[in-house]
Amino acid sequence: MPSDPVPRFSAARRAIRRLVGKTWLSVFGWRVEGVTDLPPKAVLIAAPHTSNWDFPFTLAVSYVLDLEFSWLGKHTLFEPPFGWFFRWLGGIPVDRRDRNNLVAAVVDVLKQRDELVLVIAPEGTRSRTKRWKTGFYYVALGANVPIILGYLDFARKRGGILHVFHPTGDIEADMATIRRYYDGIEGKHPGRMSEITLGARSTQANGIAQHP
Repeated sequence: MPSDPVPRFSAARRAIRRLVGKTWLSVFGWRVEGVTDLPPKAVLIAAPHTSNWDFPFTLAVSYVLDLEFSWLGKHTLFEPPFGWFFRWLGGIPVDRRDRNNLVAAVVDVLKQRDELVLVIAPEGTRSRTKRWKTGFYYVALGANVPIILGYLDFARKRGGILHVFHPTGDIEADMATIRRYYDGIEGKHPGRMSEITLGARSTQANGIAQHP
């Protein structure tokens, strides 16, 4: 997996981004709240993920927080002629045909960077599933980086960061802690929200969501 540089923006462009984010959220009556002092390298989980509306609101919140993030995308997206655009947006190409080594490859990317906030939707889909995928956890654990608990609460029209969590290696205890932080948070379609639980294979990574 190529170690593509995270796009960096000038002070002027950052100011424009913040203005765009604040304007978007203001139009819809939203506010940003929670933690604002964020680490330069981390896995950021975006939850709950129940609607296409999650993406523009996530962008708006990140603009207000002055947060630049990257995301994983199908490798074919980054081929000419538009590959440069997806890289500029923060995309990192991954080969979906090599799912068995995906977690290890993402860990390597994080280890190679001094600054990289990688957004992963642990539900992996906008539809309801039995449980979260645990790939995000093992990526953070393997790269020795914290997990930023990002959220969108459509019921209260609030978005932001709940907590910066450092995984201990005890996934059952850590997931229970994460579940407590998300207690009461509602996605745009609450009926599509997935349970923050572990299955029988909780000691293994069971997938990483990629976009689109």
